[in-house]
Amino acid sequence: MKKHFAQAAREAQNPDNAIELRQLSKTYDAQGRSPAKRALIDVDLDVPRGSFFALLGPNGAGKSTLINILAGLVVKSGGQARVWGYDIDSNPRRAKACIGVVPQELNLDAFFTPREVVEMQAGLYGVPKGQRQTDRILAAVGLTDKAESYARNLSGGMRRRLLVAKAMVHEPPVLILDEPTAGVDIELRQQLWDYVRGLNEAGVTIVLTTHYLEEAETLCDRIAIINHGQVVACEDKRDLLGRLDRKGLVLTVDRDIAGIAELPESLRRYNPEIRGSRQIAVSYSPSRIRVQDILSAMGEAGLTITDLSTEEADLEDVFLSLTSGAHEGGSTAA
Repeated sequence: MKKHFAQAAREAQNPDNAIELRQLSKTYDAQGRSPAKRALIDVDLDVPRGSFFALLGPNGAGKSTLINILAGLVVKSGGQARVWGYDIDSNPRRAKACIGVVPQELNLDAFFTPREVVEMQAGLYGVPKGQRQTDRILAAVGLTDKAESYARNLSGGMRRRLLVAKAMVHEPPVLILDEPTAGVDIELRQQLWDYVRGLNEAGVTIVLTTHYLEEAETLCDRIAIINHGQVVACEDKRDLLGRLDRKGLVLTVDRDIAGIAELPESLRRYNPEIRGSRQIAVSYSPSRIRVQDILSAMGEAGLTITDLSTEEADLEDVFLSLTSGAHEGGSTAA
């Protein structure tokens, strides 16, 4: 059977990186305003083939601009971008054939059914009718029983899943999910992630943007953080979490504690927090403070420890530490 264009483009090469960006920049013209808006500033970024990659950043950081450049919706100002080894300038058709994008916006025609949406999208990508996988794709996203319903009658969660189906009609090796679970209830969110995990296990490279940092921490193996148009971190998840020199110690003691003032200076110097009547929480820097010193201070205070637990830094802590600084340079756009 003859391969359709998108399939041929995908199989033509097998690059180490699914996406490669070099000095990628985007400046929006001032259009009578001053100064111009610098959305992306010399971005270098590699997304390894087969990875589950998170692209995180606050509102206005440049995430949407970056995604829209890859999707061919925004023209870059400078630099290079490759999708599956294809340069988006010299090989735009092949680059687009290797990527599927699930946008934030629910941009579906209200008077089309899911089956019609998927069929039409497959036709736009040149997938012959005999090679289309409409029923399989609709079943994979849990829309078989809604295949003939108008899109306007679908719930928000179902529309999100239909957007995923739409992005997968040409079986791209790279799938970008831009805030895919916004407004989706917990059950549907879990179903969506089960499907996406399956795609990743089958070899599809997933790029996720999300405001739910616990999702990124749970799902992704590599994380990049972009802020004010620049990549401020891009590392394996474990390495990124290990960058923050902070741990927490939660100590349960054998008697009630009225307040911080009741504790001796040797313990107050660690800025303890009282939780409930018998718990003391201490946040400390492992590079500067030993746990033994904190435990010794507890003993000096005459407190007997009945239980002890630790709290590690999570992705939210790292995210805030890397994005809370003031911006230096030109203004930026989303």
